[in-house]
Amino acid sequence: MDVDRIGPASALAKELKGAAGLFKVGSQLFTSEGPQAVKALAGHGFGIFLDLKFHDIPNTVTGAVSAAAKLPKIRLMTLHTSGGLAMMQAAREALAGMKKRPALLGVTILTSLDKTALQSVGISGTPGSRAVGLARLAQQAGLDGVVASAQEARAIRRACGPEFLIVVPGIRPASGAVNDQSRVATPFEAIRAGANYLVVGRPITGADNPREAALAVADEIARAGNRPAD
Repeated sequence: MDVDRIGPASALAKELKGAAGLFKVGSQLFTSEGPQAVKALAGHGFGIFLDLKFHDIPNTVTGAVSAAAKLPKIRLMTLHTSGGLAMMQAAREALAGMKKRPALLGVTILTSLDKTALQSVGISGTPGSRAVGLARLAQQAGLDGVVASAQEARAIRRACGPEFLIVVPGIRPASGAVNDQSRVATPFEAIRAGANYLVVGRPITGADNPREAALAVADEIARAGNRPAD
């Protein structure tokens, strides 16, 4: 199902009501439909994960975060940790004083990137080591958590403590296709690694029955949560 327009996205939201938690609005849908997409999905009762990955000078990101926080039912929003400490601090300060502010998440290393891809853009080290370092920087800036792959989640949890949010994308059921992701995990693996939220896109939107696919993911999450800690 193509959900880059309000109509299909709203239809999917109706189908997934009660089977999913938040609804992610990313750059594709937001570029196509703008704030109206957020308002439409919030109207169906969903909290919104606004995944626009802000990355600019501090003043510009301050304005973007302030504007985004005024949209209805925004629960989580993202910015790139590689924008630096000052940019992240400015974003956090933009939300100071809000009674029910969205949680700010720093994107660490995209799940489409592996070590070779990082080296090709001049970033040394492994995705794991870079992600943990960026998570520490996000915490220093006052962010609420980070977006990172399941492979880094356990190390980030150790480094940043139990209250720090970890959102894991690149979730693929065991039988699902990897697509353009390099560092993927099953829902069970991600929860066991310490994830607070899972981002599940194409395994649901591309399924013959999106609701059944979402419920299957929820069942795997529940099984992971009921198992004693590793």
